[in-house]
Amino acid sequence: MSRIDVVSVQHVEFIPRVLSSGVLYVSKKYATASHLCCCGCGSTIVTPLKPGGWRYVESEGKPTLQPSIGSWNLPCQSHYFIRHGTVAWAAKWSKQQIQDGKEWDRQERERHFDGKPASLEKGGLKDWLRRWLG
Repeated sequence: MSRIDVVSVQHVEFIPRVLSSGVLYVSKKYATASHLCCCGCGSTIVTPLKPGGWRYVESEGKPTLQPSIGSWNLPCQSHYFIRHGTVAWAAKWSKQQIQDGKEWDRQERERHFDGKPASLEKGGLKDWLRRWLG
């Protein structure tokens, strides 16, 4: 397979066992979106759509999935955004950036369920960005 730069959306109740390249399968009933990794490695990417997780928006039939897709547990370690049906490739992250990103995600989930906005807390977004950017 080759690298994907455009993604279409297919609404389904259940995510199919066999996925097609360049298609984001969205199950609103089960709050899940899945697709084949856009790098072309063939790995299945599963993104739970929930508070503290990914958010799905569709405009003019084109999907946006936020935040970025970071395939940190896969050999490809691809990193990209799906915005309005277009794949925007992001820089590869170092092991430390991946570790910090995973910790940020964990803290964001906790903050969401505790009702505390990250940007107002010590150790929030500003601190994380400062550490990450040096």
